[in-house]
Parts: sequence; structure tokens; C-alpha cells
Amino acid sequence: MPDYLGSEQRKVKEEEKEDKPIRALDEGDIALLKTYGQSTYSRQIKQVEDDIQQLLKKINELTGIKESDTGLAPPALWDLAADKQTLQSEQPLQVARCTKIINADSEDPKYIINVKQFAKFVVDLSDQVAPTDIEEGMRVGVDRNKYQIHIPLPPKIDPTVTMMQVEEKPDVTYSDVGGCKEQIEKLREVVETPLLHPERFVNLGIEPPKGVLLFGPPGTGKTLCARAVANRTDACFIRVIGSELVQKYVGEGARMVRELFEMARTKKACLIFFDEIDAIGGKDFQCLQMFGIKRVDLLFFDEFVLTFKRTWNAYVCFQALF
Repeated sequence: MPDYLGSEQRKVKEEEKEDKPIRALDEGDIALLKTYGQSTYSRQIKQVEDDIQQLLKKINELTGIKESDTGLAPPALWDLAADKQTLQSEQPLQVARCTKIINADSEDPKYIINVKQFAKFVVDLSDQVAPTDIEEGMRVGVDRNKYQIHIPLPPKIDPTVTMMQVEEKPDVTYSDVGGCKEQIEKLREVVETPLLHPERFVNLGIEPPKGVLLFGPPGTGKTLCARAVANRTDACFIRVIGSELVQKYVGEGARMVRELFEMARTKKACLIFFDEIDAIGGKDFQCLQMFGIKRVDLLFFDEFVLTFKRTWNAYVCFQALF
């Protein structure tokens, strides 16, 4: 059979081999490879583990046990009868605020308390309270006779602020976020490392960042990334919508922000996610002044809690947010 192509056309030129750099696998690729090796019953096992967690949560709700940062004694150590008898024997207390401590280093310090809409008094401590338990600016319980301080009280927080706390741990992971590898790496460096490995910043002698601003078009995974960070860290996750801080009366929005950070300080670690930050952090202060939130965004930089801020248009936000 005649050769119509010829020997020259049949020869295939060898392509020059180029040395391509080897790219290391990131955690997203490793997580994808792990899915290939899963067994047949991996989904069933995961479902059973989730059911066990739901049953444990239901048992805790029925028994009245709730996790707390201060700790809670087991029900076997409770003495409800003695507590009820103690409440009946004690007299009702009045709420006041300790404004100043006089001679705090001496053996007999004095405390200036302010009873709201009544008067100011210089009082002592009762025998049931230690001097180290009372600080300036703290709410205290005083009796109605000598106005002695009997008990320190926790800070008063608006119930609307308390409802912003997300008690359940989000089930979103980094593998659920697609197409944001570079952003996730930056988030892990800025957010996760200060919470999980703070000694690295101490050894380097630098302070970790206090906040992150996420911006981009809707649907690009900003909220999803924040939930994934909350899942990876054991921090308390608080989600705040910026429009909720816009109140009718002057100063209400700033008060809610202060109480929000005050509640965050009581946690061992906390992440605050401000959704739609442009509602309170915009450049147009004349428009925001009528809502009484002209200086709310300035409070973000005076606190020591890690904050997330999300918006779809970063160019309308106040420059200090960057």
C-alpha cells in the first residue's frame, strides 16, 4: 500500500519538557481527597453522631443544665431547700452603682454609691463581701437601712442585645466555601491564629489584628466564611445586623453597641459579625445623625474584641473601617 503521507509527516516532534513547579496541597485539596477514601457507612456514622449530639442537647435542656463560662455545680450538689430558706431570711436589696473607691489600698476603704434618682452615699462593705469583688463602675446590691454593699451584680444588658448571641455552633466548614482559597488563608492568618495560637504573636512582638472587613457582591460567601471561622474556633459567635442598631431615639444605637461589647468581654473568646455595616458606618453622617448613631462606628476601635464587618459596597463606608 503506497504511503501518501510521507515519512516527514508521520514523524511527531517531541515536545520540550518544561519543569513545572510543584504546588503544595492546601487544606481544601486535602479535605477533597479525604472524601475519596470514605467508607460506605461514613454518612450513616455521621448521622448517628449528629443524633447523639441532639439527644445530649435535649437532655441538658430537660435537666436545666446550661454551659456557663463561670462554671455550674452538678445537680447532685444542689440544695434547693437551703437556698429557699436563705432567700426567705434575707432582706430585699436595692440596686446601686459604685462610682468611686476611697482609700482602696487601706484596711478600711470607703465606697461612693449612686442610687438612681435618689442620692449618693459613702458606705462600707458588709461581712459577706470581699474588697476584691467590688470595682469602680460596678452594679451592686445594697440594703435599705445602712446602704451597705452586700453583693456585686453583673452588668445590665439589653435583652435585644442578648438575643443576638448565637449559642449553637455553626456547622459550616471551609470546604463548604468554594472559590475563596486566598481569602480563607488570610482569614485563618488574621482570625484563627490569634485565637488558637496567641503565643506566636507574643514571640514576634506584634499585636494581632482586632477586626476584619469583608466586602464584595452579594452571594460571594462573606457570611459563609464568618460562620466557618466560628466553627473552627471555640469562640462565642454573635451576629448583628447593622440596621438593628438604627433606633428611633438619639443615643440608643450607641448604647446597644456598648452593651454588645460589654457582653462580649464576659466570654473567654468572642467573634462579633456585623452584617450590613454600611447601615451604621457610612460616610454620609448627615443622614445618620437623625438616627442618633453618628459616632457608633468609632466605638469599634476602642474595644478589644475581634469583629467581622460585612458589606456589599465598601466605598460607601467610613474610611476608618478599613
